[in-house]
Amino acid sequence: MTKYRLARSIHSCLAITLLVLAERTGAQEPVQQKPPSSKTENQASQKGQQPKGSTEQLDLQKAIDDAGNDRAALARNLEAFLKKHPESSQRAQIYRALVEATLQLRDYPRATEYAERLVALRPDDTSITVLAIQLLDKYGDSSGWRRAITYCTRVIEQVRGISTTEKSPRVSSEDWETEKKHDKAALLLVRGRLYQKLNDLPNAQKDFEDSYAMEPSAAAAEKLGELAELRKDPNTAIREYAIAFALADGAKGTSSRRELRYKIGNVWRLAHGSEDGLGDYLLHAFDDAAAVTKAAKPARNAGLKNPYEFMLRKAPDGSPFPFADTKGKVVVLNFWATWCGPCREMEPHFERVAAHFVEQKDIVFLGLNCDDDETLVGPYLDEEKPKTGVLFADGLDRLLAVHSFPTTVILDRAGAIAFRTDGFDPDTVDKVLVEAVERVAHPVEVAPAAAAAATP
Repeated sequence: MTKYRLARSIHSCLAITLLVLAERTGAQEPVQQKPPSSKTENQASQKGQQPKGSTEQLDLQKAIDDAGNDRAALARNLEAFLKKHPESSQRAQIYRALVEATLQLRDYPRATEYAERLVALRPDDTSITVLAIQLLDKYGDSSGWRRAITYCTRVIEQVRGISTTEKSPRVSSEDWETEKKHDKAALLLVRGRLYQKLNDLPNAQKDFEDSYAMEPSAAAAEKLGELAELRKDPNTAIREYAIAFALADGAKGTSSRRELRYKIGNVWRLAHGSEDGLGDYLLHAFDDAAAVTKAAKPARNAGLKNPYEFMLRKAPDGSPFPFADTKGKVVVLNFWATWCGPCREMEPHFERVAAHFVEQKDIVFLGLNCDDDETLVGPYLDEEKPKTGVLFADGLDRLLAVHSFPTTVILDRAGAIAFRTDGFDPDTVDKVLVEAVERVAHPVEVAPAAAAAATP
């Protein structure tokens, strides 16, 4: 993931601020007074005064200590500290602590104020800039929305300028580019929404179109539908709402299919007088949306012919799984999808067979998910809790020509297909699979004399 991923938890990033402040001020331990090291400090000491820096640190430590676990008191104390020391060298950390405290107090105007102060001090701090954008978007006025647009533009440029040298070695170049594209699409969507609030509809339209082109989403399509309604263009509004309806996945912050159903139904009735024909139109929209998202989704491991060259991902977190790690082992693969009823029925059979070979470490059982919409996989796994490892197929289904589910494939120790079955018979599948795995794992060697006798 790129460090600019907008879905990152900003609250957890801010939550460590108080600890950092405490460490810097020595709040966990009594402050050790150092002997004066200069003539000025000697004079201050002789007069019973503390040097300026020492006084500031003591004041900050007292502000934190006096607040205890009371976030309201902490906010008051830190604000009082800033009035006394407006140029404190620790302003950035204090602003972070104030953002965290005021968010917990649900005092969003103050949280926004301190987030923007921190943005002014740390313009390259993307996480706090994104938080400021979110706060201004939700709680700001027109002037705040304009500032948020400026912040959005800045972060978009920062994302564009990320060098591949910042990429984690655990992230593929393909995933790296996909995450950058995701971030830019999300920022364009936010900026478009801000333009829409300011009634700057041409710029809003452009940002929504650019966001959708970069990463097709229900949110962008819905916004394009809203703008079409404002232009009194019902046909375009119907098309965009239908695409949004087809792409909607119930993610937080997006409209539900029920809400989109009301929107498209209302526009359809205004345009056609009734809802006749709407059902067929929505079915076509589903097909079109599936084609668009499939085309937009990068083909993972494209062009590879050797399964050991494939870099797969663990489900649902997407962490890398080099298939080369299975080299020299017998690998039993169960290809499935969340929408496939027989796949659910197959899973307990697959688990029983895997349990039969659990002591044989050179035999590996893996479930390979083939869903186009990977957001469905996490909830499915939470519900089903499979006992075997689960990966995203990431093109291995394409290499092995898997076109129906469930399909079970056994690869021998050289990576060649040694057994394959499309579908299963629940009465015999356990026995068939156990015998197939045994044959592949422990092939019976034919004696030379027997082989010669068998040769015609």
